[in-house]
Amino acid sequence: MPEPAKDAKRIYVTLTALPLSFHFEWPFHHSTSGADFSVLHADIRLENSDGLHAPVAVNLSATVREIMPSLEPKDAEAPVINSLRKEVDRRQIEFLKSGKLVPVNFSSRHWNFNRSRWVFGKASDDDIELLIARKVFWQTKLVGDKAWLADPTEALYVETTVEHFLQLAENLRSKGTIGLQGEYASATSQLITQADTFAADMRAAVEELEKKHAFERG
Repeated sequence: MPEPAKDAKRIYVTLTALPLSFHFEWPFHHSTSGADFSVLHADIRLENSDGLHAPVAVNLSATVREIMPSLEPKDAEAPVINSLRKEVDRRQIEFLKSGKLVPVNFSSRHWNFNRSRWVFGKASDDDIELLIARKVFWQTKLVGDKAWLADPTEALYVETTVEHFLQLAENLRSKGTIGLQGEYASATSQLITQADTFAADMRAAVEELEKKHAFERG
């Protein structure tokens, strides 16, 4: 099956259990402040919440600009999404009902110069299977559509290959957790029965995030 249309809504779940969606105002544009970086405005939406979101300005450093094949979505979207996801994992981004634009550096922090590749942290197979289950659940619940598991963004996020990601999805299919048709997965009744668990995991992650930012505000 072909990959979904570019305007199709995709849910990206963090390793800390938060379902997110991303809206980008392409293309990158040169900073108006005179600094040597490019900027991409984005809005990170915390799905299954009461309108919580985080408007961000992704600041692309000159070093990373030299690394990138291009600044077009086909080359830049996956590493940008995963850089932002990692910032959420690290509780660096706060979600509010109305918030001011927050600068987020898209730097070479996640670029391995020795291996010439993006590195966002390797996840265990168990963590990846849980990520897949959560992704399929939230995509089904929030969008009412199948989850595309061959998305290179997902494999990049957990430092694996698309092939291995799909192999782990096959493990979940064999357990009856998800339905699988090629590269697309749907929620089974067995997965739906875990709704309370997924919701509780999300609430706990949101509470930790809010607690951290409340502490920083004093």
